Amino acid sequence: MSLPLSSSMVSGMISIPSPSFLNVRDSGFSSPLFKSVNFLRLSDSAAIHTSRTASWPRVSRKLFKVRATLLQENEEKVVVEESFNPKSFPAKEGNASSGEPPDGLPYNGLEKWIIKIEQSINIFLMDSVIKILDTLYHDRNYARFYVLETIARVPYFAFISVLHLYESFGWWRKADYLKVHFAESWNEMHHLLIMEELGGNAWWFDRFLAQHIAVFYYFMTVFMYALSPRMAYHFSECVENHAYETYDKFIKTQGEELKKLPAPAVAIRYYTKGDLYLFDEFQTARPPCSRRPKIDNLYDVFMNIRDDEAEHCKTMKACQTHGSLRSPHSIGDDECDDVTGCLAPQVDCAGIVDCVKKSMSDSSPSNM
Repeated sequence: MSLPLSSSMVSGMISIPSPSFLNVRDSGFSSPLFKSVNFLRLSDSAAIHTSRTASWPRVSRKLFKVRATLLQENEEKVVVEESFNPKSFPAKEGNASSGEPPDGLPYNGLEKWIIKIEQSINIFLMDSVIKILDTLYHDRNYARFYVLETIARVPYFAFISVLHLYESFGWWRKADYLKVHFAESWNEMHHLLIMEELGGNAWWFDRFLAQHIAVFYYFMTVFMYALSPRMAYHFSECVENHAYETYDKFIKTQGEELKKLPAPAVAIRYYTKGDLYLFDEFQTARPPCSRRPKIDNLYDVFMNIRDDEAEHCKTMKACQTHGSLRSPHSIGDDECDDVTGCLAPQVDCAGIVDCVKKSMSDSSPSNM
């Protein structure tokens, strides 16, 4: 059975059986290191100017149709069409877990090899976690969703932690990244609140497992993000991709039952009432105010949670191209005509791996 998506999405997946529906009570980064490798030196002032302007691209609000596919073995494509700025969703169409570096970007052979290794590691880790969840929660939907949402919100405040550390040390600032990641964590927090209201955290084992995985995942993400933000963003993309697929299957198999159940109050408040600035902020692939959900029943709640995960997936994909992300509310903002005058002096690199690479390039004989 094929169900309608939001006004910007068209689903083409076939119906795939999933575990039987249970009721709503189913329980279920020292400064000496940077100095030693001379990170904070660029080859000339032109390079500094370039790095500053590159992080604040001028973007127009043209509409493009982009197809993002989320695949799993033996499934048809889930096709997502959106109207959004191309800077927010670069690179290649296709599966978030392809294990291949993006095409059309200026990567040399070594860097493409590194990207492939990073993505292969991420895919292996994600597949391992999925197998564990499939074993423990094959017939307990809300408990599984509770665990997923507890885990899914962790990387966003891990990213914020590292970005604040860099800013405190005076290395670089990424205001838009901080805004977007906070909005993402705010969205995931409300997903978690919804699952708690549905009883997904009723059993102590589910809370114990989810919270301990979240602690481990936080420190893993902090280390990964300090080493290679690109790798950390890809892993988070894989997590969001899995969440989308999980909710999509659930809706397809339990849609009629969900339409008979009332929406949790927390979902109605988050999606339909109050200031929706943060709701628009995490959706970097679409203009602000272009999505306003309706919540009439539990089916609408899960449809919107699923669509949220698709937006997270596209934002994480955009973040993998350094300097491509801007807040949706910043696009088209012309209050600063001289872009370089608006930015604090900083080296434009991302993570230890990128800084080492640029330091070695600056120290090469051709630049002496």
